[in-house]
Amino acid sequence: MDTSSSKNLKEIKIKAWMRKDINRLPDEDESFVTAGKKNEVISIANTNANISIKTGRQLFAKVPGVFVYDMDGSGNQINISTRGLDAHRSWEFNNRQNNVIINSDMYGYPASHYSAPMESIEKIELVRGTGSLQYGAQFGGMINYITKKPDSTKVLSFESVNTVGSFALMSTYNAISGTSKKFSYTAYYYRRHSSGYRENSPSDANAQFIQLQYKLSDRLVLKGELGRSKYLYQIPGPLNDSMFQQNPRLSTRNRNFFSPDIYVPSLSLNWQPTKKTKVYATLSGVFGNRSSVQLDAFANIPDNMDPVTGTYKNRQVDIDHFNSKTFEAKLLHSFYLGKLESRLVAGIMYMNNDLHRQQLGKGTTATNYDLSLVEPNFGRDIHFGTGNIALFAEHKFQLNKYWSVAPGVRYEHGKSEMVGKIKYYPTDELPTTIKHDFLLTGMNTQYQLSTDNQIYAGFSQAYRPVIFKDIVPASTYERIDKSLKDAFGYNLEVGLRGKLLKYLQFDLTYFRLSYQNRLGTLVLQDPTGQPYTFKTNVGNSITNGMEIFFQYRFPLTGNLFAGLFTSTTYMDAQYVKGQVSDGRSNKPIAGNKVEAVPNWITRNGLEVLYKGFTCTILHNYTSETFSDVLNTVTPPVTGARGLTPSYSVWDFNSTIRINPMINLRGGLNNIFDKSYFTKRPTFYPGPGIWPSDGRNYYVTVGFKI
Repeated sequence: MDTSSSKNLKEIKIKAWMRKDINRLPDEDESFVTAGKKNEVISIANTNANISIKTGRQLFAKVPGVFVYDMDGSGNQINISTRGLDAHRSWEFNNRQNNVIINSDMYGYPASHYSAPMESIEKIELVRGTGSLQYGAQFGGMINYITKKPDSTKVLSFESVNTVGSFALMSTYNAISGTSKKFSYTAYYYRRHSSGYRENSPSDANAQFIQLQYKLSDRLVLKGELGRSKYLYQIPGPLNDSMFQQNPRLSTRNRNFFSPDIYVPSLSLNWQPTKKTKVYATLSGVFGNRSSVQLDAFANIPDNMDPVTGTYKNRQVDIDHFNSKTFEAKLLHSFYLGKLESRLVAGIMYMNNDLHRQQLGKGTTATNYDLSLVEPNFGRDIHFGTGNIALFAEHKFQLNKYWSVAPGVRYEHGKSEMVGKIKYYPTDELPTTIKHDFLLTGMNTQYQLSTDNQIYAGFSQAYRPVIFKDIVPASTYERIDKSLKDAFGYNLEVGLRGKLLKYLQFDLTYFRLSYQNRLGTLVLQDPTGQPYTFKTNVGNSITNGMEIFFQYRFPLTGNLFAGLFTSTTYMDAQYVKGQVSDGRSNKPIAGNKVEAVPNWITRNGLEVLYKGFTCTILHNYTSETFSDVLNTVTPPVTGARGLTPSYSVWDFNSTIRINPMINLRGGLNNIFDKSYFTKRPTFYPGPGIWPSDGRNYYVTVGFKI
């Protein structure tokens, strides 16, 4: 009896160790066809990462090529990109939660201001750029945050996850869920406070979510969701290089604040009229605002009190109001061509958005978060409205038992219009219309070499709409090209993935990303010889690269297991055509490096498991990057341009599963207290250096009953 029990326990341990923290999507995943596409699935429960502040380099440690922009270190947002794209608020991705779009405005401002706690997430699905035909208008592809499902075994269950850590970090996540007959539900409430790594950088966040699901029949399910996230972040201000070298925790502002408050409601229907046909329909929206009050100036310009008046300068108030509505319907149908089963996925997406931007308001001279104006009206008060319909279809042909080919097409039709008033700009010159009317094509293929190994390849055209900030003139001396074109290009990838030698998991990919019609400014002259800046399409770029993933997990003794992994990417991103202004004249940029694209990103780790304990030692290296298209090396006194140096960061994270109900997480991040920064942004939160967090620890206690 005892021997049998011992063997059974050992088997459970092995299974627990072999559960994957990184996986792949099936060829057909609900309403998506993913065969032949580069993709990853991250299991949060099986990942050693600091989930309390969403540390991107740890969450995506095993996804090659993820560039992480550590903007504030407080866990407010996830800022990532792949394949040389811009990581600002992950806006090069089609961002989703439970397949519902959460980009604030896909055509006006595609940043994802909605920020659910990572404690609520079960897994993260990421499909690279060749998925753009199905997901929509982004070069990066799709990232989908899947929330934890309702408990199917109880009417009521309760989960609580609580964290304390460095910089006065305190967070609490509390959720209930359950199932009663045909009805299931889940809901959570979340709060987090952090004083921040830098001076004047506290943040306070809260989030709520509820999901109600009713099974009308075995083939018809109705689901409603409402998510909300809000945080208030005190912005410590940018640094220049001398400030950063003197003290990376220094603050140049104590009166700057930023706060988004976002609601994401949705209603979805999952219908299976026949065994071979599935229909998904979703009606959703993104509503709310992002507000800021700040003294917007370079790092070398102090925010000092006037000694004569005894007051500060008036701050600038900016508010964006989001009103984005989406209807999406998809059909997935299976049928036989001869003896082989094929798949067809087709769908329609309609978006109607109105982004109301109020900027350059004259705010108070106070030091608190105060959006009130001391003078009526905003300097900019404009609307960016979009109506757009997209149709797509992708057909997976099974040519034989091992080989499939999936051609696809997407048609976009609609337009975006900007109207309103800017106090320094002629009203009749402001209205701008951007038309979206084009066809995108692509094809993916997959060949099954064996049960676990496959070759995959894909080509897909993609585009990125001209967004609001691209067409708003910054001054009287700037003009906007009325014939601006959306960025257009393609993703190409070829890869080999699978398993070898029982314990080795791998995925090797070559990719090329062509990005045409990039936006920038030129210096031109009017008929009188007066110079002005002209915002227009200025050039094209191409990024070639390799994405390499190896993971080797093996037993050492009966209870001790180990693993090694590398997640490495090489990228060569260059402009192949174009010119931009250096402020005085136009300079050719062909041959220049694309800004904020490192040649190397590599993350390498050692993992150990002993009984219920797992730990990971992770090394992250990112090579140097340029901050501007002109590839400026020596930074000016503002710190707004110049080289971003390479950096290496070491982390240690661990998890102890005491029993099925209780688990502990803990870690020491940036072990050697490396002072570094990831990018010199050109706009929010301000041009200059934004230091990433130094050494910090955290302890998380979670339980479920």
